[in-house]
Amino acid sequence: MSYADTMSAIGAKRRQIEALRVEMRALQSAIEPEPVADYTFQGWGGPVRLSDLFCEKNDLFVIHNMGTTCRYCTLWADGFNGVYEHLADRAAFVLATPNTPQVQQQFAKSRGWRFPMVSHQGSSFATDLGYRLEHGDEVGENSSRWVPGISAFQRDASGIRRVSNTELGPYDDFCSVWHFLDMLPEREARWEPKFKYA
Repeated sequence: MSYADTMSAIGAKRRQIEALRVEMRALQSAIEPEPVADYTFQGWGGPVRLSDLFCEKNDLFVIHNMGTTCRYCTLWADGFNGVYEHLADRAAFVLATPNTPQVQQQFAKSRGWRFPMVSHQGSSFATDLGYRLEHGDEVGENSSRWVPGISAFQRDASGIRRVSNTELGPYDDFCSVWHFLDMLPEREARWEPKFKYA
């Protein structure tokens, strides 16, 4: 297929995606919010509640990040760091991990991250919201794994509600790196994110 024909076909697919986004936005606008508890986290200055994370805003984004051992979560968080001020002007924005606040502080400093962070270690927050999955194996031993994602919350006098959430993964809408790579014929060409590049 010629370059012009291929780009025309891709353009048609992009218009289909745009139409789907309009439909998704309509569904999002009609959602029945899910009430959630006012969880307690470990903040960098001590205990902090979910309600405190809103600061003066009525909307809050919480990033469910798997922590310092995940190169992929780090890639996403590096991208969030670049748009943090834009997002924080509209809604509160916090990244939550299972790491201790001390580990978070060291890692955030090494990455130059500017957004606030909390630890959900010792709470049921990630499990209750679907971002820690419990598994049983054939010998009856239980294990669990973290799942990366985003939850959006709103609050008013009646309490806190989750109004949307989504998992994060390659080729989602929240990491531009994958969309750049999608423009190349070989896509990743075995590329994977790293903590540091030589």
